Amino acid sequence: MRPLFETVTDLRGGAEVLGRRAYGVIEAADGRFRRVVLRPFPTLVSLAEIFLLGKWYHRRRSADRCLLYYDQPWRYRNFLVVKYVVSGRGASGGTCRRVLDVLDEIARLKRTDALLCHLATRRISPQMMARWGWEPHCRSRWQRHYIKRFYGDYPPQADWIPSVAESATL
Repeated sequence: MRPLFETVTDLRGGAEVLGRRAYGVIEAADGRFRRVVLRPFPTLVSLAEIFLLGKWYHRRRSADRCLLYYDQPWRYRNFLVVKYVVSGRGASGGTCRRVLDVLDEIARLKRTDALLCHLATRRISPQMMARWGWEPHCRSRWQRHYIKRFYGDYPPQADWIPSVAESATL
């Protein structure tokens, strides 16, 4: 029987587990990847939680840390959905970028066709999303949905992730 929660600290070494599990939390701190905690159930998020607790949490956390919760929908196994991103006021752009790099790598390992997200905050601009490879999706007056399409064409592997040959020698 497999454990309910698993932790992966090496993306190459944990490729099989990352490819199999559908729900996870990516953690980065101080500009570096820390771990992926794989969960047995999807992340449940409410708008009330975002608007009532989000600003409070952001103000109170001064560490350079970012968490990204992702789900692989049961009915759409070829997509990953960014459910929630948690950061404090001390989170740097490099740390936030690192969780997105890890998400891209997980998408590569899972052979995912696209990433999807809904932005609830106005602090992230459309220009920033475009710079990171995301484009508007399902345009709406009140909501901002974005998609990052792969369909087999993944971005180059980040230089901080060892290649398969390198990880075999480590």
